[in-house]
Amino acid sequence: MVAARKASAKPLAKKAVEVTLPSIDKSLPVWPYSLFTDYDVDLFLVGKHFRLYEKMGSHLLTIENTVGAYFSVWAPNAIRVSVVGDFNDWNNTAHSLNKRWDKSGIWEGFIPNLKKGDVYKYFVKGFDESEHLKGDPFAVRWEHPPQTACIIWDTDYSWKDKPWLSKRPKINALNQPISVYELHLGSWQRDPNEPERVLNCREVAAALVPYILEMGFTHVELMPIMEFPYFPSWGYQITGYYGASSRYGSPQDLMYLIEELHKANIAVILDWVPSHFPGDRHGLYEFDGTHLYEHADMRKGFHPDWKSYIFNYDRNEVRSFLISNALFWLDKYHADGLRVDAVASMLYFNFSREDDDAATNEYGGSENLGAIQFLQDLNIAVYGNFDGVQTIAEESSTYHGVTHPVHEGGLGFGMKWMMGWMNDTLKYFKIDPIERKHHQNLLSFSMTYAFTENFMVPFSHDEVVHGKSPMLYKMPGDEWQKFANLRALYSYMYTHPGAKLLFMGNEFSDTNEWNFTQSLDWHLLQYPPHKGMQETVKALNFLYKKEPAMYHFNFSYEGFEWLDADNRDESVFVYMRKGLKAKDTLVIALNLTPVVRENYKIGVPFKTKWKEIFNSDDIIYYGSGINNKGDVIPFEEGYNNQQFSISVTLPPLAVIIFKSK
Repeated sequence: MVAARKASAKPLAKKAVEVTLPSIDKSLPVWPYSLFTDYDVDLFLVGKHFRLYEKMGSHLLTIENTVGAYFSVWAPNAIRVSVVGDFNDWNNTAHSLNKRWDKSGIWEGFIPNLKKGDVYKYFVKGFDESEHLKGDPFAVRWEHPPQTACIIWDTDYSWKDKPWLSKRPKINALNQPISVYELHLGSWQRDPNEPERVLNCREVAAALVPYILEMGFTHVELMPIMEFPYFPSWGYQITGYYGASSRYGSPQDLMYLIEELHKANIAVILDWVPSHFPGDRHGLYEFDGTHLYEHADMRKGFHPDWKSYIFNYDRNEVRSFLISNALFWLDKYHADGLRVDAVASMLYFNFSREDDDAATNEYGGSENLGAIQFLQDLNIAVYGNFDGVQTIAEESSTYHGVTHPVHEGGLGFGMKWMMGWMNDTLKYFKIDPIERKHHQNLLSFSMTYAFTENFMVPFSHDEVVHGKSPMLYKMPGDEWQKFANLRALYSYMYTHPGAKLLFMGNEFSDTNEWNFTQSLDWHLLQYPPHKGMQETVKALNFLYKKEPAMYHFNFSYEGFEWLDADNRDESVFVYMRKGLKAKDTLVIALNLTPVVRENYKIGVPFKTKWKEIFNSDDIIYYGSGINNKGDVIPFEEGYNNQQFSISVTLPPLAVIIFKSK
């Protein structure tokens, strides 16, 4: 069911209103000054302020003809908060902020004569006299790791992607083709002369944009680009939620990359991690000397697998922080969607825990009610304030209604990763073809639940790391059969209902597991099998965008019909994909053994001639070249519950697609 999206959210807080406090004493090192109105504070305290980035953090301002920076930070349990940096020799008594007189717990003030590029942190003294040197939770730029200080910066950019934004609601809709190329900026491509150097966003843009256009992907998904201290975490252990990682250049460099993709009509999805954060001392953990952002009950506040800390979704101010962060990337960086990581870990207290070590909610259940409310509020805010964006849940449980509208009790996401499909499909394709007849249900089962959510079918980075092997070596058989199996696997993915996602390097069958410390093995494209794999994915992408039957009903039963799911002995599957018009109908046949099947009978709904429009066994894909040349004439003989039938040749370990003429 495709969830309806209505702009039903409450309006965001109004743009920053400067509130000058009376009688500024210019002799003070920190001037009493505020960007907060009483309305802002009220929204923040009830968890409904979704533009906190306009108020909190550091902001370059001119106050009474004096240039400087305004700072504000939430630290309700601190007894003193100071700004320290290279401008005051890191003296924690030189620039103490003023605590607001209300219940907000916000410390703020204006420091004159600071400029863009100045480096700073917050010195926080806890109620117990403990001392903490913290990065700014709202900093938009950080030092390059391993340095951990923040940099006074801005998010100013002269955007030139208005044409894209105006047509985004149509192009990025759920009834349009969605083919996502998942990308890690630090290892897609490296400088060949300095392979240890990570390219910045502008350098990546020069090669990435033409490559995505050539390959036919509609979307790019960037693995986390928010600031993170530990490179081997791939970005999933974030300390700077509002900062574009300095590893890839300045904030404006990232904006340039996104803009260049938009100019080429390519949508950009950002991987976003509101599920947990690391315990680095300069980060969010024990920010004011107490468990401020994380839950104080470690059964709810600590993730045993990732050794990280879980946000306290019951706390209104934390929900304001996170939802503001989501909207920040959509607003300031013009992102077209957010892929929300590890949703299942947020939904359940007993995720990765034994029941006797897991907390329960107020009703005795395992669901994290605060997280559910947060996710619903998030999606209402996102869809209610931005046209044409999508949220995507990486969610591995059986939680019902992830992509159902909030007003129907769902979480309100646009799409959800189809993890069950991915696991069953890989399990099937790893099996020797001679044994596949015993496991037919591994591929047919997905259609029993394919339309209960708006699913995206993924082969992501998670499948080619930690000893799982590259995609190619999951396949059985000799070299030719491995490539044939993998071409069939991708062809099956593209013809299965749902949006698509493929991790970088998979499109040309990289022979190594993904290594985040080096470039992809682009040299493999000089070899025909790998070039053929790349050509297969390219052809599938362009066919996917050309044929409405492959995308229009991606999330609805009207777009799919089995013709034969029960030919176990020959490991053959046949199904139809349908569009709005009968002439759009496609017939897809999968032959998942290395045996050529001649004169294979398939039922078809129309008497018109049929033509093979795709064949994964084509020579240009490094296949054997067995195909169905010319027109295929139907017989007036019913079969597969259809009025007519055709007789075709099924190539070995291949997928073929027919369309009526």
